[in-house]
Amino acid sequence: MQTNLAEFIKYTEQGKEADRILRTCVHCGFCNATCPTFQLLGDELDGPRGRIYLIKQVLEGDQPTRKTQLHLDRCLTCINCETTCPSGVEYGKLADIGRELVDERVERSLFERVQRRTLRLVIPYPRRFTPLLRFGQFFRPLLPGVLKTKVPPRIKAPAWPQAIHARKMLILEGCVQPAISPAINAATARVLDKLGISVVRAKGAGCCGAMSHHLTAHDEAKRFIKRNIDAWWPHVEQGAEAVIMTASGCGSVVKDYDRILKNDPEYREKAARVSELTRDLSEILRDEDTDRLKPANPCRIAFHPPCTLQHGQQIQGVVEKILKNSGFELVPVADNHLCCGSAGTYSILQPRLAQQLLKGKLENLQKGEPELIATANIGCLAHLQTKAKVPVVHWVELLAKT
Repeated sequence: MQTNLAEFIKYTEQGKEADRILRTCVHCGFCNATCPTFQLLGDELDGPRGRIYLIKQVLEGDQPTRKTQLHLDRCLTCINCETTCPSGVEYGKLADIGRELVDERVERSLFERVQRRTLRLVIPYPRRFTPLLRFGQFFRPLLPGVLKTKVPPRIKAPAWPQAIHARKMLILEGCVQPAISPAINAATARVLDKLGISVVRAKGAGCCGAMSHHLTAHDEAKRFIKRNIDAWWPHVEQGAEAVIMTASGCGSVVKDYDRILKNDPEYREKAARVSELTRDLSEILRDEDTDRLKPANPCRIAFHPPCTLQHGQQIQGVVEKILKNSGFELVPVADNHLCCGSAGTYSILQPRLAQQLLKGKLENLQKGEPELIATANIGCLAHLQTKAKVPVVHWVELLAKT
């Protein structure tokens, strides 16, 4: 793709990266074939190729409009297109650049500004999010059906094993996961304890920064990132083997800390080390002897691989292999490459499209009549749970029951 970037961006770090990405695109349109929003809407501008053209126009000096912003907002950033693209276009990075530039030039409505600001002020902070969730859970039995499905039932936090092993790994507890499903990280600690590995929770670590980053609050995201690095660094220096991710959405971002902070002289080396140590839980268990984790009564399940796992981190088939080796029967699921519609805050900001995607995803997941659905990301879990006819769990919870 030929480019002629405007002077305001041409020689900046942002502009150089965008130009490099744009020049790899050959207009082939293979990306549209696997884009969830293009499949739903059939509009070229709601597919990756069209959005690339919109971003290119802005970079070349055209004034973006509310329509430009809307088409970028409708993108899930599932980066299914990156897995499909034969040219290696890094669409996700380009979308981040494009959204930031458009948001700087197109003012959102008062409602959108308040909505986005509220999400950023509440969700990444457990001390704010958890009391609000508990309030909703307290009144959940009294809520009408539609609202009731949006409030997950309260789950009692299971006990963690003591950290007694020589082998130690850090874990990102996250912001909403401890409130919505505290069983996930506790199950991880129990599973790894059986393998002779202690899981360490670093005081001071919290939100990975994904929400702020994807809502174009990049400086805010960097503050979350630096806080996590500061919390983890003493443990890294003491020999922690890995930083475990049980939410694939967080994993995609933490593995990218090195790129996000590459121009920060104080943090870039630490960020690179943290990214190097970061592993999805499936990557940890893939390299361990998991024979002792086989359950007595494995069940029939449908597995939903989150976009951030299969496209973001390019981890494909690993969880499925672990579950099969543990005796679980996995039912076939059509179009398993497609997004469920959760996509961070997407299900809140784009509810109509998110619900359409959820409907199709659950039809495919439940067609094989599984006893339950397993996934690898808290956002997907919470979203699927609202309409699923069978229980939805994180896959590590199945191994913790042995």
